[in-house]
Amino acid sequence: MHGSIERQRLTSCCLLDNPLGDPHERDVYVYVPPAAHAGQRFPVILLLPGYGSNHLSILSYSPWTKNTVERFDEQVGQGESEPAILVLPDCMTRWGGSQFVDSRATGRYQTYLADEVIPYVDQHFPTVPAREARAAAGRSSGGFGALRLALDRPELISAVASHAGDAAFEVSMRPMFTSAAIGFERAGGLAAFAERLPQGGPRNTPEFDAAFVLAASAAYSPDPEGPFPHVLLPFDVSSALPRAEVFERWLAEDPLTRLRAPEAAATVRALGLLYLDAGQSDEHGLQFAARALAAAGTTAGANVHLEEFAGGHRGTSHRYELSLPLLARVLTTASAG
Repeated sequence: MHGSIERQRLTSCCLLDNPLGDPHERDVYVYVPPAAHAGQRFPVILLLPGYGSNHLSILSYSPWTKNTVERFDEQVGQGESEPAILVLPDCMTRWGGSQFVDSRATGRYQTYLADEVIPYVDQHFPTVPAREARAAAGRSSGGFGALRLALDRPELISAVASHAGDAAFEVSMRPMFTSAAIGFERAGGLAAFAERLPQGGPRNTPEFDAAFVLAASAAYSPDPEGPFPHVLLPFDVSSALPRAEVFERWLAEDPLTRLRAPEAAATVRALGLLYLDAGQSDEHGLQFAARALAAAGTTAGANVHLEEFAGGHRGTSHRYELSLPLLARVLTTASAG
């Protein structure tokens, strides 16, 4: 590699005593590009993995293909991209993911990113410590997390890339409920499923959908005073029919809802780049979500880049070859100005 990858260990105050008892000491991997001259500083891009994956998944080894960080390093070395620091945080929970938001059922994961990870990286690495020099990017649930970080913490993030990011829940999430209900019912109910999930994870498609719905419910509809696992499902397990009052809570967390809100217009307009893409055969219909996000972003005056490509929801890490150089260029230009 031209640059280097450093492993850092953070002791988080935000995640201390989190409701699930998950670790509050977390690794953060940081890719640092080669410096052309002494004292050179770089923009920062947070990379957020999808559900069921973590920071190590982004660094997964293959003897035949380069992982996302290795490929970006190659692009920097060949002059195909401006250099940037990549930050790979760990936001995993026992339910398979945190959705990178603050929740009374899982912990304060967005606050962890915003108030602990970013300041730590700025303190220990040669960053340009300014909003104009920071972006967030992710796939699937990571795309959701990147969108929400940009919308919720605009003082920190100035550009975002969402690859098939969770959004437009009425289109992308609602169809999953029937399969998830089957997974819960086969396991003997929500509590029984939650007890077993950490012991081996989901074993088939209904169980995977149930696991995701459990994690998403912990993020979007927590119920700390209710019975284990302290969440409200957006549907009735016995009928698979939606529970409107709970699904409304989910919709309030939907990036599309947030992006369309009148009070978000200034934040959206100020984004240096809103990069959106999805496969034309995405199994969750997230191409429709990307189109809706792009339309709302365009209406708000954002610099929108929308692409649809041949393929489905999985095996799309190669899309970072397009988004990361675009983000790096936007950040470099903005921070230089």
